[in-house]
Amino acid sequence: MSTPYPFTAIVGQDDLRLGLLLNAVSPAVGGVLVRGEKGTAKSTAVRALAALMPEVPVVPGCRFSCDPGSPDPACPDGPHAEAAGVSRAARTVELPVGASEDRLVGALDIERALSEGVKAFEPGLLADAHRGILYVDEVNLLHDHLVDLLLDAAAMGASYVEREGVSVRHAARFLLVGTMNPEEGELRPQLLDRFGLTVEVSASRDTDERVEVVRRRLAYDDDPGGFAARWAEEEGALRERIAAARVLLPRVVLGDGVLRQIAATCAAFEVDGMRADIVMARTATALAAWAGREEVSADDVRQAALLALPHRRRRNPFDAPGLDEDKLDQTLDEAGPREDGSDDDDPDPGPDGGGDGGGGGGVPPQADGDRTPPSASQSDDTPSPAPESAPDAPGRPAGGEQQPVAAAEPFRTKMLSVPGLGEGAAGRRSRARTEHGRTTGAVRPQGALTKLHLAATVQAAAPHQRARGRAGRGLVVRRDDLRQATREGREGNLVLFVVDASGSMAARQRMSAVKGAVLSLLLDAYQRRDKVGLVTFRGKEAEVALPPTSSVDAAAARLESLPTGGRTPLAAGLLKAHDVLRVERLRDPSRRPLLVVVTDGRATGGPEPVALAARAGRLHRSEGTASVVVDCESGYVRLGLAGELARELGGTAVTLDELRAESIAGLVKDVTAAGRAA
Repeated sequence: MSTPYPFTAIVGQDDLRLGLLLNAVSPAVGGVLVRGEKGTAKSTAVRALAALMPEVPVVPGCRFSCDPGSPDPACPDGPHAEAAGVSRAARTVELPVGASEDRLVGALDIERALSEGVKAFEPGLLADAHRGILYVDEVNLLHDHLVDLLLDAAAMGASYVEREGVSVRHAARFLLVGTMNPEEGELRPQLLDRFGLTVEVSASRDTDERVEVVRRRLAYDDDPGGFAARWAEEEGALRERIAAARVLLPRVVLGDGVLRQIAATCAAFEVDGMRADIVMARTATALAAWAGREEVSADDVRQAALLALPHRRRRNPFDAPGLDEDKLDQTLDEAGPREDGSDDDDPDPGPDGGGDGGGGGGVPPQADGDRTPPSASQSDDTPSPAPESAPDAPGRPAGGEQQPVAAAEPFRTKMLSVPGLGEGAAGRRSRARTEHGRTTGAVRPQGALTKLHLAATVQAAAPHQRARGRAGRGLVVRRDDLRQATREGREGNLVLFVVDASGSMAARQRMSAVKGAVLSLLLDAYQRRDKVGLVTFRGKEAEVALPPTSSVDAAAARLESLPTGGRTPLAAGLLKAHDVLRVERLRDPSRRPLLVVVTDGRATGGPEPVALAARAGRLHRSEGTASVVVDCESGYVRLGLAGELARELGGTAVTLDELRAESIAGLVKDVTAAGRAA
């Protein structure tokens, strides 16, 4: 086994270390989510934490780590007779992003269960992580069905494995630690709320600190054992401090005054539910125990808020996590003790002697409080873009390019789906064969059986009972009789936006409405677990503003800063989109694309621009790319060019008004409806 990097040797990252240590002191805090760019010691710190955790007493031979002092009465390896326990080190169990359901919760031998009535159960990672750490790297990329299983286990403290009426249950209480790079996509709100704390990490910009990071890492790589030995004394001292804080924790007093501050803070920041209040109370108590105090102070409450509330403040997927610290201080002052001699003018120092702010906590404050989301409507004070006839108007760069305009308010869109039956990653958009969903049939299993089709299995075994010498009530089942259920659910798609940013879109001030429509479709893509990409075209060329990614936030940011102006190279935009889709088909052939072209259909610049655009559209059609054209043409006189483009693409055209889910213009649009009609 390789020697882990010492926790105390990590340079900087005070928030990250504090969040992990508080969970080591009080696992009831509920875990920690570490958000940050790559290469910032996220995984290193999590793996190093296990070495600081106290040893765990377990029942000898129990695969589910039962506590000998209070064994689980429903343990599959039980019941356990009274016996002396043995101690082992706390485990850090890593959940791979591509893990299967059986690897996570465990596998049940259906063949033996049907033929012998035996619950032959092979434990999964949740059993291994019981009373330890469950570490999920890139937790934001975890498949939805695995996220659901994690939510259930985290909420109930137990894991249930169900296979056609055969059930196995075991305890699964663990410290959940997740790391993620926000550029790769955000978490589902349900899982986000399950993490007790969140911390933001980033690489230091201090030259001396960066030098020290490199120096220590090189020393560790050259001699891991020797490097760890040099930090053994610091590791031992930190381990003893954690143990002392755990002993002190039950004696820490959470007074009514600080409890009122906690409740007032959660109410002031309008967090959903009551979990934030509970997590803040537990975090503040752990902070006091970590500092060696038996009473929670106002500073503890403040730091607990910075750790427990930022990820619960998001009102939509494009809001940046964070807190307005001025508002936080004002709320704490207003809810604090009155001038009756019990104020906190001279509070105790924080966990690391830092006083106000202590060891950091939470995320850096936003410069202007809560950031205005990119979906916000243009205010009355924002000047309208200059008309196209005034190239030298103030605020407009030379060359016909206009400054970016704000997006209009987003709205709920109609469902756009890819026709046919796919086999891509689980999501919420198009029909697909999936591991979860309604049962549509049965097939012979290829490999391990995961979803038994009971009726088909019985039907396959029934004709052979006499030949197999059946005697009595039991059904004689062989491996060849087993049938795997085929299920139909929904998949996530690659939604590639091709956005017209030319001068014709900026004229009549349509770009704000166009951005609002694209932002609405991005919100829809976030909810349906799609990948998204953004191609824009204007002037003389097209560019990939955002390569396909799971980060819808990144697409919204690029859209917000999108300038407009110039000619309309529609063909270039479609050809650039074709190049992007060609590469993505090689990278991920199972994920089907949906091409969304946002334009008024006009094409200018170069020889025969309309004919070139039509040929580019037919190229997409020949490859079976599902497409929809969002017609942005406005005014009383309409040329219908977007509709013609949709016919060339083999898709359908919808206007901005028809895109709204509440529109009465028609039913849900299938993107090939127009193609079939043609």
